[in-house]
Amino acid sequence: MQDALLALQKYWTDRGCMVVQPFNTEVGAGTANPATTLRVLGPEPWHVGYVEPSVRPDDARYGENPNRLQMHTQFQVILKPDPGNPQELYLGSLEALGVDIHAHDIRFVEDNWAQPALGSWGLGWEVWLDGLEITQFTYFQQVGGMTLDPVSVEITYGVERILMALQGVSHFKDIAYAPGITYGEVFGQSEYEMSRYYLDDADIEANKLLFDTYAAEARRMIETRLPVPAYVYVLKCSHAFNVLDARGAISTTERAKAFAQMRTLTRQAAQLWTERREELGHQLGVAQPPAAAVLPAQLPVVDTAATLLFEIGVEEMPHAEVSRSAEAVREALVGKLAATRLGHGEVSVHATPRRIVLVVDQVQPREPDAERTVRGPRVTAAFDAEGVPTKAAQGFARGQGVDPAELLRIEVDGVQHVGVVKTDVGRGAVEVLSELLAQLVGELRAEKNMRWCDAGLSFTRPVRWLVALLGETVVPVAVSSLSSGRVTRVYRTAQAPEVQVPSADGYLEFLAGHGIVADAAQRREQIIAAATELAAGVDGTVDFAAESALLDEVTNLVERPTAILGGFAADYLELPTQILTTVMRKHQRYLPVRRDGQLLPHFVTVANGDCDQDLVRAGNESVLRARYEDAAFFWRADLKISPEQHKTGLDKLTFEERLGSVADRAHRIAGVAAELADVVGLDGGDRTTLDRAGALAKFDLATKMVIELSSLAGTMAREYALRAGETPEVAQALAEMEQPRSAGDALPASPAGALLALADRLDLLAGLFAVGANPTGSSDPFGLRRAALGVVGILRAFPALGAVTLSRGLAAAARQVTEQGVEVPDSALADALEFSVRRYEQSLLDAGHEHRLVQAVLPLAETPAAADTTLAELTRRAQDPEFVELAAALQRVRRIVPAGTHSEYDPGKLVEPAELALHEVLSKVSSQLDGATGGLAEFLSVAGELAAPVNAFFEAVLVMAEDEQLRRARLGLLATIDSLAEGVLDWRAL
Repeated sequence: MQDALLALQKYWTDRGCMVVQPFNTEVGAGTANPATTLRVLGPEPWHVGYVEPSVRPDDARYGENPNRLQMHTQFQVILKPDPGNPQELYLGSLEALGVDIHAHDIRFVEDNWAQPALGSWGLGWEVWLDGLEITQFTYFQQVGGMTLDPVSVEITYGVERILMALQGVSHFKDIAYAPGITYGEVFGQSEYEMSRYYLDDADIEANKLLFDTYAAEARRMIETRLPVPAYVYVLKCSHAFNVLDARGAISTTERAKAFAQMRTLTRQAAQLWTERREELGHQLGVAQPPAAAVLPAQLPVVDTAATLLFEIGVEEMPHAEVSRSAEAVREALVGKLAATRLGHGEVSVHATPRRIVLVVDQVQPREPDAERTVRGPRVTAAFDAEGVPTKAAQGFARGQGVDPAELLRIEVDGVQHVGVVKTDVGRGAVEVLSELLAQLVGELRAEKNMRWCDAGLSFTRPVRWLVALLGETVVPVAVSSLSSGRVTRVYRTAQAPEVQVPSADGYLEFLAGHGIVADAAQRREQIIAAATELAAGVDGTVDFAAESALLDEVTNLVERPTAILGGFAADYLELPTQILTTVMRKHQRYLPVRRDGQLLPHFVTVANGDCDQDLVRAGNESVLRARYEDAAFFWRADLKISPEQHKTGLDKLTFEERLGSVADRAHRIAGVAAELADVVGLDGGDRTTLDRAGALAKFDLATKMVIELSSLAGTMAREYALRAGETPEVAQALAEMEQPRSAGDALPASPAGALLALADRLDLLAGLFAVGANPTGSSDPFGLRRAALGVVGILRAFPALGAVTLSRGLAAAARQVTEQGVEVPDSALADALEFSVRRYEQSLLDAGHEHRLVQAVLPLAETPAAADTTLAELTRRAQDPEFVELAAALQRVRRIVPAGTHSEYDPGKLVEPAELALHEVLSKVSSQLDGATGGLAEFLSVAGELAAPVNAFFEAVLVMAEDEQLRRARLGLLATIDSLAEGVLDWRAL
């Protein structure tokens, strides 16, 4: 291991980095060392590398876990400014360590780093070596709440992990640290003893005092304008906090307060550092941005129609951005081409993690000329009485470059103006495309954007090259510091990583010749075919329908898929299946292999391109083994503690600062569920189940397993509850509380589970709307859209819960929130209700229901199951002539009745036969509908006979009679009909 550290130091010093020493107080990562946190601030260049022992008390495992250590070794590199090729430099460093980058599967997998407590964030990747995360690679965007300019690249090597992979050992203790000496022999004792200290023996009161003392000293140093010691004491604060956290001594309130203190102190130290460096005259100089790209003085000309190829080359995009960005770029190009006169054929797009490829067929060599009419002043203002051009006409002619005698007369909206017809000469295709494609790159945007050395651009990851060809002709494109050409980049490990593209024609085949499958659908098909064949080799299958989302992700993580079958010890199958498959999917992106629905000890991983498959298989199997050891460790540790004991840990988990801890939220959920159970009359065994499950609500969120794998919430509640002796019904209700997790997910099956799941989501809506945490735009950090859809989905699936309307449920949740001291304004509940109704509306439209019919049943959305029944009946009857006639009659009634008209009248005032006949039918219908609960079907079966007398009434009777009493009686008669139909549908929508 010491040789590896020396190799990294030499590699980076050979590339202009200086070496500094580890910091002399505990830090959780090399990032926290002032050589990173302070030095990335401001405009001074900074290239540095250093070893950093990183101390994380919460990762203490007494030296038993093969991968978790309270102190591990990082090698930290900072490149400021971004040199433009940091990934290539990094791969060279792996080779310096002895990693065969041609044999291994090395990938850059999305990772968005953030430290909210320190006001810092950046975008980048985890770097995987055969499935093992070995490096954190980040473009810092903010530190200490300050936006960075220039942007720095951080490369953080996990040294123990890299050495375990290189030396083929499965436990950190077995790493060869020096000749004849293992890592365990050097550090085993300290690992055990510091774990004991952090987890068992640290004095809580002493560390609380240390935290307060350090914070006070940091504030004093800021007041003294000494940013370095101020930041040092922030680091000491952070370590004291981490010790207390490992001891389980941090409450929700204390956590929020400590984070706020550290965030404020870090921001103040950062601001003071930048001020001091400016005062000192930026002794290291000021980093200069790259030179702007320029177009050639003369653009090339083409004389025949040709294919346009435009490739935007990027560093590895997040998998979700590959397809989204490709489609967004295609739409933008189509729109920009439409704004020109340049003729072209089909526009197609393909994307991989490293490129967006646009191909446009049959682009014409130039735009056609076009005539346009320019309108001038009115003729009456353009000439005097003798027909001589006025100053207005002369000025217009001069501005258009023509003689006044050449002015034409044109008519616009019946008014004559003078005008001229001008010819716009068409531009050449290269000229049009050069401007258009530059705009396209400059306007690139993603869901989450970042900056890099090229200050004029912003996108999901850095754009590094552009290929623009019209046939065989390069289309010059200059945007910020990027210039286009005919050179593309293939695999970084290829013999020639950069290759020249001869022509735009056949580009997908050209890429395929270099091992790149540009078409995502083709990559997906290849993965399915290869995984099917591999699974069949062990008499298994892959459920591609169930793994569709994972398959989409894997498809967009590679440029050419290489499927590899791996295995793990069958002993791990003793763990619950969902633990094993969650680890496979979430951490490793493996496809599970099953036989007759039962998990087999096999998986399929998908490498990127050519590799040594045996080497990559062994690496991935080793990684999964370590992951399963972690899971087994959590499983065993969690089973030692009862659900009730686990639940006490919820006090230490923050839900939302104003809404308290997760324990507070669990208490509210139980209260809401109990109130809703009273509303629907839940009793007997179901009520006993609900009360017990409510008492244990959310306990699994405090377990080690769910803290590590949050998607197992509910699943682990069921597993742990069963093993603790709870009834299967209680265990099921605890699991169902988390359902549905997403659109299309399974809904609760039991009444107790349904009510708890409702209470969970109603609490989210009422509480978060109360504190103003409503979703805005695409931002929905608490998943309120998902929560509202869950409420609606459960109420639709359980008509027996019809007494629980949306308003009633939200009101019950609001009462629980209020009891905990948080005011819930009426306006917040109204907003939450409207928000939920809109989710219901959208779900109906997404299901393909006709818009007007959806609008008609929307007033019933308070009770979604009833609205569903009405919509089904309405859909069935919508084209029925009798229904159409009744609907038209009722709308005719609505239109004529003024707002506020009372639905009452004196039948004795009616005189005309038609209105007396209508009164008689109305009386009969009203009597039959009195107390009716059958919804639309019953209403139509009874009220259908109103249509004919209503129409006859309007034919024979003048509603707005001069006699006031007669007029009032007639309007009251119609208002009564309107009232009778009210609440059945929104008839106006029809």
